[in-house]
Amino acid sequence: MCKFVRFKPEYLDFVSCLYNKFKKYLEDDYNEDTLAGLIERTEPFFWVILSDTSPAGFVYLENLIGSSQRLHSAEVTTCIHPGYWGSFSSYCAKIFFKKCFDEFGFQKIKALVYPQNHRVKTLLKNSGFTKEAELVSETMREGKLQNIEVYSLFRNYYEVNENEI
Repeated sequence: MCKFVRFKPEYLDFVSCLYNKFKKYLEDDYNEDTLAGLIERTEPFFWVILSDTSPAGFVYLENLIGSSQRLHSAEVTTCIHPGYWGSFSSYCAKIFFKKCFDEFGFQKIKALVYPQNHRVKTLLKNSGFTKEAELVSETMREGKLQNIEVYSLFRNYYEVNENEI
């Protein structure tokens, strides 16, 4: 079972360990945020992913577009413990994106991915995302120019494919 809970201090060690392990896939060279700053900046859109009662990962939304009355889109970032990669992460992704559309009213969810992050690209594609663009030399990562691929999922995908979730 997959569940999303708001961040609580009791999850800090788990989230910190996972964040530090996969930071090179989550951030570029320009990131000056601490983990605490990231959580604070993305609240109330930062959740810990639970498998039953055990933490399995985290997910957050940022760069929201819209107003306080009506949200239009956001960028998603997620990090899942390797022990939960595969069918669990695919199931959780579908549940989470449905939550974004149903509970928050988003019309579009975006993901910015480094081209070599094949695991995340597969997860996104299996969740209905399509590649919209590749931003050439968009940032610096590990001292080198880095492209970023932009993937998007639209509300109508879940309206049409609701029975698959």
